[in-house]
Amino acid sequence: MTVLLVLRGVVEAPPDAVAEVLLDVRPGGRSPLAAGGDIEDVGAGDDFVVVRDGSRITVSVDRAARSVTQQGEWWYRGVTTVEPDPRGSTVVHRVCNVAPGHGWAVRFVSRGPLAAAPRTFAETLRRLGERLGVAARLLPD
Repeated sequence: MTVLLVLRGVVEAPPDAVAEVLLDVRPGGRSPLAAGGDIEDVGAGDDFVVVRDGSRITVSVDRAARSVTQQGEWWYRGVTTVEPDPRGSTVVHRVCNVAPGHGWAVRFVSRGPLAAAPRTFAETLRRLGERLGVAARLLPD
């Protein structure tokens, strides 16, 4: 697995409060990351597969680690975690390449998702802050 991008933001609420909202990712959940689509397969605990626009996304929640992982069918894995911060919480989003081989192809197909990630993550932070009634912002690189 290769980390392609790391984004960080601050949400001015305690980590457990942020994680409670962020990790509610089932369709219809309170999380800005809530999966849209139809649940196809329910795994043990908080793991499930959702089908959206013909693509399968495997979602895994680790409540102890305050993290949610969303993995596509080929190269994409997004891992979002909540960490303590003096200002409340730091939310970290990592975009990873999990494709075996074919590095040249991943470089090509990942351009769009990597370019969109900062804007999408900023919106995730804004929605988290709005739901919790606190300030939230993207941190500079």
